[in-house]
Amino acid sequence: MIPEPERGALDRLHSGEAAQDAGSKAPFGTTIGMFFRNPVLMLAALGSGATQFVTYGLGNFAVLFLMREKGMTLTDVAVWYALVVAIGMSAGMLVSGRVIDRFTRRSRVAYAMAPAISLAAAMPFYVLFVWAPDWPLALVFLTVAMFLNYFYLSSSIALVQEEVRPDQRVLSGALLLLVMNFIGLGLGPTYVGAASDYFAAHGYENSLQMSLYTMTPFYLIAIFFFLLLARRLKAEPQSAKKAK
Repeated sequence: MIPEPERGALDRLHSGEAAQDAGSKAPFGTTIGMFFRNPVLMLAALGSGATQFVTYGLGNFAVLFLMREKGMTLTDVAVWYALVVAIGMSAGMLVSGRVIDRFTRRSRVAYAMAPAISLAAAMPFYVLFVWAPDWPLALVFLTVAMFLNYFYLSSSIALVQEEVRPDQRVLSGALLLLVMNFIGLGLGPTYVGAASDYFAAHGYENSLQMSLYTMTPFYLIAIFFFLLLARRLKAEPQSAKKAK
């Protein structure tokens, strides 16, 4: 119902690039090479992947953990856990969008610092969620952790779209998701399950709880990548849209 705007017409491009990029189609191989050679894009992808290692690892085992070790029933899960996911995750993405819109007007470094700060704040709430003695308290901590966990998503997606030329955006977005999901979705749940089996085989009664505890350092890894990204953005304040 709304006409599609001309691609690239609103981008702040230089020396007549807007007309060229708006109607051109970037070569497939060239765009892939550009993505993996660009340190800004790769740091955003690696930081996001490390974050998803935690979020996917937790997400795939949270229900089992709450039922097995916190005493939650399936009916409780269907109501209360569903609300936590709906409120925490959606609020995190919506609020982070507003935060990024506001602070990136001053500096592109906010694309990296917003997720770094939010993940640093989320880490203790994640640990408290795993520790909590009962499920109502665990869900309170989980709501806060989920809210803060998802600041990275808005930041990384927006940064990648701004960093590349208009004709490279679709493929660059797909490559971002590829790297993120390979690390997070591919390795996160696998690690949690394997670690739980390991602890169970060595006599730990709360093997899944121990497994979730061991994911905490991945918060630090994600924060490290986003801090590196912030340093890179500070050193290179200009967008790389002209990269070939």
